[in-house]
Amino acid sequence: MTARLGESSASGGAGSVRFSSAAGRWVLAAAVLGSGVASLDATVVNVALPRLGQDLHADLAGLQWVVTAYTLTLASLILLGGALGDRFGRRRVFCLGLVWFGVASAACAAAPSIGFLVGARLVQGVGGALLTPGSLALLSAAFHPADRARAIGAWSGLGGVTTAIGPFVGGWLTGAASWRWIFVLNLPLIAVVLVLAVRHVPESRDPTATGRVDVAGAVLGAGGLALTTYALIEQRGDIGAVGVITLIAFVVVEARLLHPMLPPGIFRNRQFSAANGLTFVVYGALGMVLFLVGLVLQSALGYSPLEAGASLLPITLVMLVFSARSGALAQRIGPRLQLTAGPLVVAAGMVLLTRIQPGGTYATTVLPAVTAFGIGLAITVAPLTATVLAAADVRHAGVASGVNNAVARAAGLLAVAAIPLLTGLDRSAAVTASSLVHGFHVACLIGAAACAVGGAVGFVAISNAVLDTEAEPAEPCFHCPLDATPLAVTSSPR
Repeated sequence: MTARLGESSASGGAGSVRFSSAAGRWVLAAAVLGSGVASLDATVVNVALPRLGQDLHADLAGLQWVVTAYTLTLASLILLGGALGDRFGRRRVFCLGLVWFGVASAACAAAPSIGFLVGARLVQGVGGALLTPGSLALLSAAFHPADRARAIGAWSGLGGVTTAIGPFVGGWLTGAASWRWIFVLNLPLIAVVLVLAVRHVPESRDPTATGRVDVAGAVLGAGGLALTTYALIEQRGDIGAVGVITLIAFVVVEARLLHPMLPPGIFRNRQFSAANGLTFVVYGALGMVLFLVGLVLQSALGYSPLEAGASLLPITLVMLVFSARSGALAQRIGPRLQLTAGPLVVAAGMVLLTRIQPGGTYATTVLPAVTAFGIGLAITVAPLTATVLAAADVRHAGVASGVNNAVARAAGLLAVAAIPLLTGLDRSAAVTASSLVHGFHVACLIGAAACAVGGAVGFVAISNAVLDTEAEPAEPCFHCPLDATPLAVTSSPR
């Protein structure tokens, strides 16, 4: 989000907070914990799916909806959430998102049935759409320009730590107590962030935001994604056709509006479109494989929830160590090499995941695969986001990062919804070890093929010239909860 001067608070005016000050530390803490709440729920739920399915007697379709319901409303409304913050106050919308998310989390924790849980997850995604863009916008608007890159870099690294511990904490809570505690955990965190935001975060808004809020675009975008997702999960071609027509109507409406939620003109840039195409295929593959891997590890290999969560930790740890270096390398040599090689390394990791079989050991089957997976993502993520933002006009930086985030989430949403259709898994049956392993192997091979396509897009369509290799290295935001891309890459101040 582009920072604008706005209102002030006791902590200091917007755009004036310094990183080394106490006020700066409070603002950073609010932003990190706020984004951490949203990313935590994206990473812990997959680990809890087997226990959750047993308790609520859910079939595969029910488990799909637990994941996709949250992603559906989040992906559909994240651009609208950012626009509302710019217009009505970023801190105000951020706090509204926290309260909304908290109420929905309590409902998830108390869910008596799978249908109730899915409904609560839909509501939770709306809160996430208000909360997610606000966390970075608060930093951009509050910090002095000279400290902004440093603040966003700290937000990235600390947010990455939250992502890293998510599966571990989720596995521990699920195993030691109940899957319901992964939602209860949100409540004290939200209470702390609310206090920090109200007391220490300056209010800001974009004074140039004019015109009506794009309600029509939000309704058509959400409706089109919802219908398409329902059609894929329930295998209803008639509903799918209506979903596609609705998405076409969304594009037509956005092209005609004076102030659209998604400006179509932004896609006229070939580099921007290519980078988002690469994002779509790679993150679609990630969403499908990561949905199934936790189920396979627990149902087929006998892992506990804690062991399943911990087994994926190398992915995030590798990213935390190497993503910043990858971003700096792309700044020096251009992004084409990394956006070609990175997706191919991810594809290799997915192929290695097909070696997972009942009786296999972690060291010989899981660890090599997740390590390769993490290396590929570390090579890809920061250069990809840098390319997306560098390709867009500077005045569209906030929209560009929001579009890339929405593309990544929509890709994961549709890929998870399509799992039964692509793998042959019975959507109406209880998840069993025998069917899971075969379906998982098929999903890994399909994901590997998709990532290979992403590598080809990187080689053919991405130009090194999109990044200014004469400029100082960028401060990459590599906070990636594995269900979405980073939100921004901000050049270091000169």
